[in-house]
Amino acid sequence: MSAEAADREAATSSRPCTPPQTSWFEFLLEEALLEAHLQKPCPDPPPVQLIVQFLEQASKPSVNEQNQVQPPPDNKRNRILKLLALKVAAHLKWDLDVLEKSLSVPVLNMLLNELLCISKVPPGTKHVDVDLSSLPPTTAMAILLYNRWAIRTIVQSSFPVKQVKPGPPQLSVMNQIQQEKELTENILKVLKEQAADSILVLEAALKLNKDLYVHTIRTLDLLAIEPGMVNGETESSTAGLKISTEEMQCQVCYDLGAVYFQQGSTNASVYENAKEKFFRTKELISKIGSSSLHCTIDEKRLAGYCQACGVLTSSSNSTSQQSTPYSQIHCCMRCGNYQELVKIFLEDNRTLSLPVQFRQSVLRELFQKAQQGNDALDEICFRICTCNTVCDVMQGRAIGIQFNQLFLKPNKEKIDFLLEVCSRSINLEHASESLKRKMAAFLKNMCLSLEDLQLVFMISSHELFITLLKDDERKLLIDQMRKRSPRINLCTKPVTSFYDIPASASVNIGQLEHQLILSVDPWRIRQILIELHGMTSERQFWTISSKWEVPNVYGSVILGIKDNLTRDLVYILMAKGLHCSAIKDFVHAKQLFAACLELVTEFSPKLRQVMLNEMLLLDIYTHEAGAGVSGERPPSDLISRVRGYLEMRVPDIPLRQVVAEECVAFMLNWRENEYLTMQVPLLLVQTNPYVKLGQLLAATCKELPGPKESRRTAKDLWEVVVQICSVSNQHKRGNDGREDIVNDIAAEHISIWPSTIPNLQSVDFEAVAVTVKELVSYALTINSNNHFWLIIQADIYFATNQYSAALHYYLQAGAVCSDFFNKMVSPDVYTDQVIKRMIKCCSLLNCHTQVAILCQFLREVDYKTAFKALQEQNSHDAMDSYYDYIWDVTILEYLTYLHHKRGETDKRQIAIKAIGQTELNASNPEEVLQLAAQRRKKKFLQAMAKLYF
Repeated sequence: MSAEAADREAATSSRPCTPPQTSWFEFLLEEALLEAHLQKPCPDPPPVQLIVQFLEQASKPSVNEQNQVQPPPDNKRNRILKLLALKVAAHLKWDLDVLEKSLSVPVLNMLLNELLCISKVPPGTKHVDVDLSSLPPTTAMAILLYNRWAIRTIVQSSFPVKQVKPGPPQLSVMNQIQQEKELTENILKVLKEQAADSILVLEAALKLNKDLYVHTIRTLDLLAIEPGMVNGETESSTAGLKISTEEMQCQVCYDLGAVYFQQGSTNASVYENAKEKFFRTKELISKIGSSSLHCTIDEKRLAGYCQACGVLTSSSNSTSQQSTPYSQIHCCMRCGNYQELVKIFLEDNRTLSLPVQFRQSVLRELFQKAQQGNDALDEICFRICTCNTVCDVMQGRAIGIQFNQLFLKPNKEKIDFLLEVCSRSINLEHASESLKRKMAAFLKNMCLSLEDLQLVFMISSHELFITLLKDDERKLLIDQMRKRSPRINLCTKPVTSFYDIPASASVNIGQLEHQLILSVDPWRIRQILIELHGMTSERQFWTISSKWEVPNVYGSVILGIKDNLTRDLVYILMAKGLHCSAIKDFVHAKQLFAACLELVTEFSPKLRQVMLNEMLLLDIYTHEAGAGVSGERPPSDLISRVRGYLEMRVPDIPLRQVVAEECVAFMLNWRENEYLTMQVPLLLVQTNPYVKLGQLLAATCKELPGPKESRRTAKDLWEVVVQICSVSNQHKRGNDGREDIVNDIAAEHISIWPSTIPNLQSVDFEAVAVTVKELVSYALTINSNNHFWLIIQADIYFATNQYSAALHYYLQAGAVCSDFFNKMVSPDVYTDQVIKRMIKCCSLLNCHTQVAILCQFLREVDYKTAFKALQEQNSHDAMDSYYDYIWDVTILEYLTYLHHKRGETDKRQIAIKAIGQTELNASNPEEVLQLAAQRRKKKFLQAMAKLYF
């Protein structure tokens, strides 16, 4: 008979002859399902959830005749259910990795305690006092399994856990989750108290020199038949699943290493213990093989632990411990030996032993130190970044943006170091063709990106460049550079440098072109162009800089000018003027535009109007960035010019859309609502959507003070905005809960808008969100003390789960309208909805005492939420130091009861002292009680503001 057949036969014979007292049919069905599931060669998915079902059934409390709830009875039915749970775990070979992924801490705790019980470990026995070598193999293994799980759970609990966004609140589900959370915390508390004992038990296990055995389905069935007859068999060396000494020690060493590593954050000397255990784990894995069925270790994680321990336990006095690059880098960063750090990175560019993530983390740390004011690190950052970039090139990765930023201003020293890194990173004799092509492509691209001929010459004349690029490749590169910049005279001879030294006239042309690129003086620009056109008549000098850009709508008109000198001058003056305007150099922009206007007035009415339009836009920008910042109204002349532009009907004039947009925004900003609603030309409204939107905005602002019935334009504006923020039918999306409190954003004039949207599915909510965020962010730069806008900003952060930032803006909104809470915050600002959101923010930030205090701010005190918050024991706020801010006696009395129940005498006394304050006496006049509440509100909100501002 096979072992599997024996297991099945034993399982069948172990079934009870007497039916359980309740749910006989369900019980038989569960056991049949289990048998069918376990007989499969490889159940998929693993039947782990059966453990939960069996243990839940076995742990259900009973009700006696007096309807009193009693603990689960220790009857035959419950014992068999527990046995079934153990059999499922045995089928999974007691693999803690599988069990921990699928079972909660309370369920796994119950399962392993049942294993201890069935393995003859007396309840209440301290495992540290037991001699493992004298115990039966299955008993010793049960103790090891429990203590391994205990320290693994402690380690796992120290890792940050991403909180899942809760779904719709259901009271029963929330109660169940809360109960499981509290039970888990209690179990963790016990496990942490016993952690030292668990470590001692596992250390003792490493001294065992015998194989151990763990219960199988067969041995569990034998125990169920007649426990008294199986002692001999379970204690023998052949019962159960054999776990070799090496496999057991490997698992124990790894788990001990993990807990020692976790303890090292508070006691650095413990890292030595972790290092010893992890390296012993590696030795055992090499001995038993990584394919062991009963010893599953994450070898990548183990390697990471070993590397971390090697760095954390390194000593500057020990050369043996400095053998790894990690240790050397750690020491260099700690001691500030950055030159040695660069050498290590240079050497590693040849061996490529450091992972790219580690290289990037070192560079990030250097950048952070440089940003903190250490200017000497700028050069080190460039050198490390260059090493990383060349490493990326050789491994086929894209070049990072950091390198491009650091290379914005190249110089001889930077090029020298780059070439040194490239040369030392590649061994030309042994490098593959693929690697050579990658390096050659990188150097070619560097040549194409440089504008300084001397720097290009440095690369092109370098031995590495000449070796990597063939003759035809160099010719192709010459052609590319000639197309990019016609001023460069190149030769195609395969010489060391592929630049032909220009003649004297070419040198003069190059110098003049360089001056032309740099100059912003319109008269000097004109003089340089006259000189250049006198030297050659075949060149188009408006093309010499790729940064000279003119809008296409203007370019076609300018390039139609027949005279080459005039064409170059107009194009360059306009391009430079637009560039100066973009970088807010308005003085030079005005000089350039004025010179261009004077020039084009002589021969082109069309270009004259173009320049007048651009100068109008420039004057708008100048006012908004200057006097407009302090609220000074623009001069009447500027307003008249803006009106003139909007009313202009000159045909065939090339127009930039941005001019009309900025003119409309200008009129709106300075409240020229009467003009926009009554005088703007109808044709412009019909042809320019921005003007139409501006007209609707102005009309809505005009009608705000009037009665609600007259606000017709608000509805029109609403329809236009909805249309702007709508998507096509092909991209419709479902309603994802816009009516949820989380996604509601407050608005100052919410009453003027319709309460529903007919075609909600067509709205692009992402576009709405981006628009609102940008609008509110800009509005607060204009007026940072507008409490309505601050509340909207807080709502946005609340809706995007940024609760600390949301609290900051909720508090700021209250502060700006109450003289930093010295006056009462208006109920129109701190509405019940705002207070509820502040409560939720504090709750999700685990500041539960703050939650309880804020519950008093509601029109009707929310005792349920306050009491629930005070029951939390892992609060991140100051807890009892906040009791002076509580004025509701009911909450203070509950606190007194709660601390008494927990045995927290000191905190109970603080709560009693708070209750005893005379101004909180219920017999006081209402005015006294109100003043007491206001005083505490003020102090609490000021304390919160100091915390979150």
